[in-house]
Amino acid sequence: MTEDSFANHVILVVDDEERMARFIRLNLEYDGFQVLEAYKGMEAINLIRDKMPDLVLLDVMLPDVDGFEILKTVREVSTVPVIMLTAKGEEDDRVQGLELGADDYITKPFSPRELVSRVKAVLRRTEIAGAASAHDVIQVDDRLKLDFGRREVWVDGELVKLRPTEYRLLYHLVQNAGWVMTYDQILSKVWGYEYRDEPHYVRLYVNYLRQKLEKDSSKPKYVLTERGVGYRFVDYRRESEGE
Repeated sequence: MTEDSFANHVILVVDDEERMARFIRLNLEYDGFQVLEAYKGMEAINLIRDKMPDLVLLDVMLPDVDGFEILKTVREVSTVPVIMLTAKGEEDDRVQGLELGADDYITKPFSPRELVSRVKAVLRRTEIAGAASAHDVIQVDDRLKLDFGRREVWVDGELVKLRPTEYRLLYHLVQNAGWVMTYDQILSKVWGYEYRDEPHYVRLYVNYLRQKLEKDSSKPKYVLTERGVGYRFVDYRRESEGE
């Protein structure tokens, strides 16, 4: 994705502080983005449904409904990338946002450079993952079937819903099945090079994947830990050949 292509992207800024919303809008517009603004949660949901923005910057503290509740509602109807904005720096808030399906988290105050960098990083990895597809349907074993062309994951015959970041993580692990992916490699592929110092993202999302894919997440069969190095997806091709 070239820098010029960002000019076609619409960003929805949801923040009840008009000065902050204006600060964000001016900096994004300077980099070529089109910007919509909402000051209340329900207004934001309506804009997401009507305008279908490419990314949402969502403040946690809103006057009518808090950002976490808005994020829950958004995730029921849309996979639009969401970056949470908050004045709080506590890890619990950051984890809660990620658990609910946020793609990233920025703590106020932040610099214009950090804001624009994070927005572009999320857009890049979202579009790269959307364009990627595997060659065929992958039947890992009797339990697990993956269809990256359709963006579908089946466990025991049931369709499992993955968040966009979970999908990207699984895609890159499977594409390198049998090989160890280091924390740095996973962060670069799934989140972007800017996130190389955030290994907790990897551990958190591997845990989410295991809870959805594994029969027993405490004894994983598919996403395997290489202690101190990273993770490896089981080499299903070698196992099937050995049967």
